[in-house]
This record gives sequence, C-alpha cells and structure tokens, in this order.
Amino acid sequence: MKAIVVERPNVLKTIEIDPPQLNTQNNVLIKMRAVGICGSDVHIYHGTNAAAVYPRIMGHEIVGVVERTGEGVHSLKKGDRVTVSQMVSCGKCYACRHGRSNVCSKLKVRGVHFDGGFQEYIAVPEKDCYLLPAGLSDEDSVMIEPVTVAIQNCERAGISADDTLLILGYGALGSIIFKVARWKTSHIIAADIAPERLKEAEMAGIYATIDLSKEDLGASCRKYTDGYGPTVTMDTACTRDSLMQAITVTGNAGRVIVMGFATTPCMVNQFLITSKELDLRGSRLQNGMFPEAIRLVQEGKLELQDSVSHRFKFTEAQSAFDFIDSHNPSIRKIALTF
Repeated sequence: MKAIVVERPNVLKTIEIDPPQLNTQNNVLIKMRAVGICGSDVHIYHGTNAAAVYPRIMGHEIVGVVERTGEGVHSLKKGDRVTVSQMVSCGKCYACRHGRSNVCSKLKVRGVHFDGGFQEYIAVPEKDCYLLPAGLSDEDSVMIEPVTVAIQNCERAGISADDTLLILGYGALGSIIFKVARWKTSHIIAADIAPERLKEAEMAGIYATIDLSKEDLGASCRKYTDGYGPTVTMDTACTRDSLMQAITVTGNAGRVIVMGFATTPCMVNQFLITSKELDLRGSRLQNGMFPEAIRLVQEGKLELQDSVSHRFKFTEAQSAFDFIDSHNPSIRKIALTF
C-alpha cells in the first residue's frame, strides 16, 4: 500500500509499505477516507516541530471506515465510519493520575512520535475509535480533532459568560475556537492580519474584529472592552511576538492560553504578568474531548459543513504542502482524500 513519509525536514516522499497487521493492541483496521493537514504537520515537514521523530508518516486528523476487526472488538463493525484519538498515554505518571493524560510524561502522539494517517490503511486500538455523525462528510469530519483541541482550550481558559475572549489569529484553529467558545460567552474578539479571515468572522456573528494590518491591537482591545482589556486571550497566531502581545493587552486577573511549539526564546514582561496577576496556561491536544465534540455536532451546536477550504488527492500531498507554503489567504483547512 502507499504511504506519505517525511524522510527528513523538507523531504516528502510517496513510498510502498506492507499493510498493517492486527494484534491484541491495534485490533481495528481502518481504510482511510480523509486526513487533515494540521499546522503541526507543516512544522514536522519543515523540521520545526521539536517533538517529531524522523522518518515519519504524519497525520492525526483521521477519518476512515472500519475494514476489519480483531480479537476482543465489540463496539465496532466493518463499514463503521470513525475518527481516531491522536494520543497514547502511560496511565501511571503524575499527569495521568491527575486526569491530564494529554500531557503524560511518556506521551506519544500519532503522526508525530509514531506513524499516523498519511497511509491507505492504519491499525489502531478499539478504544481510540469514535463513530462519526452520519450527516458529516468525510472531508469535514477531519475537523472533529481540531474541535477537541478547541474544547480543551476553552476548558483550560475556564471561560464564562462574564469573560471577553480575544482570539489572536483567526485561522483554522481560531475559527473553530470561536464556534466552541460562543456557547460560553457572547463577547469574542478576533484579531488577524488577513481581512478575508476577519470578514468570515463577521459573517459568523463575532462580537468584534481587529485588522492588525492597520489597527493597533491594544487600542482596539480597550475600545471593545470599555478600557479593561480581554479577560481571556488565546494565542493561536503563535508567532515570536504574539505571546508578548497577549500578555500586554489582557486585563487584570485574566488568562492567557499558550499553544505555540516554537523552541526559540521570545520576550515576555514579568511586570505585566505579576502586576495584573495573569495566568499563563499551556493547552496541548485534548483530554477526552472526542465525545463532547461529536455531541456538539450531533445536536446542531457546531456547524462543520464546508470547513475544509481545499482538497488534494492523497498522492498529491507534495502539492498540498507547496500550496500551504504559498501562504494563500484563502487557505483554512486542507484535507487529503483517498
């Protein structure tokens, strides 16, 4: 069967490998239907993801159909359409014992530490599979995993109706965070350098937008918050300057949610953190959020139709990554289809 492998940074190849075999651990064989390209996949491709191990078959936004089940499988059958959790945790370390298996000390992430969904078939444990809503297309279903990440962000932030949320960077993740967070607060501001993205936010009903190509972030935040500043800022831009920007504009007693994976140092101001008693909280992956994400879709609280902006055939993965590198402003989410 065919697989797409990153042999080393910036070297992507289509290779032939043997189909996976079922065993007592990986007891469900899935025929892939679609896989999303995540920002972390782009970082792996470029060699800027510190967690990645090469060579690697990427892909953790997985959608497929059960082809065969092995011993001990009871909840799934051939033909079931599923998405797959991206994590393997030890269950024994401090983080796992305290209900935070997403930051397990021995965490392994599918498509990062071991091979993921950029291949025609994949074998996974039954417990990692989740049935997909019937009305959601294969391509749009790749968004379920990013939704779990957005839910995790909102949980880490502790958002309530009294909060004003600033989403710093309104790309694929930022837009999903808005769709999740609006069920917790109506006061959400999006800031981005791309007017096209902000137009989408306005059409989706967001409270306010800030065009960073021509507006000052701090002044605009004060304007939309009666001078106080947002009480929660989510840094989905993850640039060298965005964390400092988030700390600067967030109001007293606020929370700043950090998701970036860059290893290069960035400047922060201790006085701002201490004087405003800000909470800086990391948010990584998700922590048992797949059922909640699927519930929101099934209940009509989360609209994922047409979330994917571009589609490429699985064998055109190189073209997809080249297109991402063009930084075309129309790009939201790219799906590879099988």
